[in-house]
Amino acid sequence: MSTEQHVISNAIAIYPKIDRTYRFDTAENRSVPCDALDDGAEYTLQFKVDEATARSLYAYMKALYNERKKSNWPDIKNPFKKTDDGMFTYKANLKGAYNGEKTIKPAQYDAKTQKLPDDFQLTSDSVVNIAVVGVPYSASMGAGVSLRLRGVQVITLAERQSVSPFSAVDGFDVNESNPFAVSKPAPVAEDLDGFDAPAEEPAVEEPTKVVKKSAPAPAESEDLSAIIDNWDD
Repeated sequence: MSTEQHVISNAIAIYPKIDRTYRFDTAENRSVPCDALDDGAEYTLQFKVDEATARSLYAYMKALYNERKKSNWPDIKNPFKKTDDGMFTYKANLKGAYNGEKTIKPAQYDAKTQKLPDDFQLTSDSVVNIAVVGVPYSASMGAGVSLRLRGVQVITLAERQSVSPFSAVDGFDVNESNPFAVSKPAPVAEDLDGFDAPAEEPAVEEPTKVVKKSAPAPAESEDLSAIIDNWDD
């Protein structure tokens, strides 16, 4: 079982460094590219998974550890760290060399299992499947199962994020108000189904002023009998 491979499905990559070997530079306080034979050279992939995946991975690690456990080894402990969003983090890695012999670089594949270019750089927040082989150990620093990285399948490649090399200082702020800026009217959302359109109010015509004209005085020649007839109407 010690050589049995395990696949961690739908993991989220965190700061992957698997395009080549890297080592931690204490002077620069960061990981820097290096030759595979340099001290501390390794391929590393931190990742986070949901609880169900973490439980499955821990079951694999625990069974493997107990199978290889020696009488003076302590019991294995849960190595995962829980994040604020309820996920669990761990790490898979592979040294650049063992006993002076370079290791085989972990292969990277796309979702269709096509091999990616040798210089392909995986990005943080990408969704990946990770192939690992567990190696039980017990030492003065602790005991557990290290996960040797064998390969990565990229399911969803996240966009590369640029990181500013500067820290915040007092000065120009792009969010401050600009008195010379020309304000633009807010765009009006298109009402596709007419549901949000206000009801039309009927147009009200301006009333026409009617000037009442005085009736003309009856002509002196008007027939008196006609006037009397109108009274009876």
